[in-house]
Amino acid sequence: MRHHHGYTWLGSGHELLKDGPRRPLHPDFKHSKVVPLELAHWLLKPPTFVQATWTDPTQAADWFGERAHEHAGSFASVHDRAPETLSARVRSAAKAVAGGEDVAGGWYLTGQRFLSVCLIACGPHRLRPELGCPQPPP
Repeated sequence: MRHHHGYTWLGSGHELLKDGPRRPLHPDFKHSKVVPLELAHWLLKPPTFVQATWTDPTQAADWFGERAHEHAGSFASVHDRAPETLSARVRSAAKAVAGGEDVAGGWYLTGQRFLSVCLIACGPHRLRPELGCPQPPP
């Protein structure tokens, strides 16, 4: 059954420049919470990184919007802070999730921080069907 997993990362914007830990072959990849270079690679991270899972596209998009709204006051871009901009991003996320696509939201925040909010398709992933769904340990 197709569903989406939600992931967030909030950290130093400088961490995004270090692409080694963002690649699956890097020894720190599995335990690094920084967003992977390829979104589907979130599925290779420990299942404890999954913050929520949905089969309903509207619920997934609402979660995406809630995470963005929590930090909107700190967005570095005035344009990104605008309520109509955030609403458009949430509507776009709902359409993408309904189509089985991944959704990536990324915003620079004040203080040289970066927020990543992702919805990753699973069951199977449409571009990377060989990647299994994160399973909690038995």
